[in-house]
Amino acid sequence: MGELVFVGLGLHDEKGLSVRGVEEAREADVVFAEFYTSLMPELSVEKLERLVAKRISVVSRQALEEQEGKLILQKAQQRKVVFLVPGDPLIATTHVDLRIRAEKQGIKTRVVHGPSIISAVIGLSGLQNYKYGRSVTVPFPEGKSIHETPYLTIVENRKRGLHTLCFLDIRVEEKRFMTIKEGLQLLSEMEKRKRLRAVTPESLVVGIAQAGSSNPTVKAGPAKKVLTYDFGGPPHSLIFPGKLHFMEAEALIALAGAPEDIRELVK
Repeated sequence: MGELVFVGLGLHDEKGLSVRGVEEAREADVVFAEFYTSLMPELSVEKLERLVAKRISVVSRQALEEQEGKLILQKAQQRKVVFLVPGDPLIATTHVDLRIRAEKQGIKTRVVHGPSIISAVIGLSGLQNYKYGRSVTVPFPEGKSIHETPYLTIVENRKRGLHTLCFLDIRVEEKRFMTIKEGLQLLSEMEKRKRLRAVTPESLVVGIAQAGSSNPTVKAGPAKKVLTYDFGGPPHSLIFPGKLHFMEAEALIALAGAPEDIRELVK
């Protein structure tokens, strides 16, 4: 009987792969990988292949989603297949779907976890993880249409005093990566329409770039100032803090360069 093992690659380059992940890949009969669900800025497939001592077949979005991962599942019917994915496996719903299909076909599945953008960004911010509400993705607009959901999610979380983690749209195959500036501009446009004072020039925000690298950028302050800050290359993420604990305020000042007057926001 075959086996399909989902292995997380981490966030930045091939060095994010765990020792267990390396061992699983080296023991596999076939190794697949996808790189479209997230951006790993410094990943080298050649270096990754040398690390795991295996040839890696890179699958496209079409092969995984439109063709329902049939190639991977066919190989896993009789052999051990390792599927390398950015970040932590099963964070992307497309990976959950593939695992369900495998189990329904009688293929044993396992997961080797890797660093996640969720834990990395939350940790870098210094904000307490149990105080986050629903997270949301800010998508690129379709034509002139701007999605309301990200803005309304910030509104709802703030009513409950909770922080909002905003993932910014990534389209790896198109080489389009939303920046913190673009994300804030889109949310500001929605503010003009809704006028619920969730994303104003004075709103406290935290911008984080290149989480998982050896030199991530973390900057907190009023939206109008964060909007002009140079965060460098992608991927970028945004956080809209809710009610602050005094330790969270101190963390934003010490770790993210927030102005000291944010202590006045502590409740």
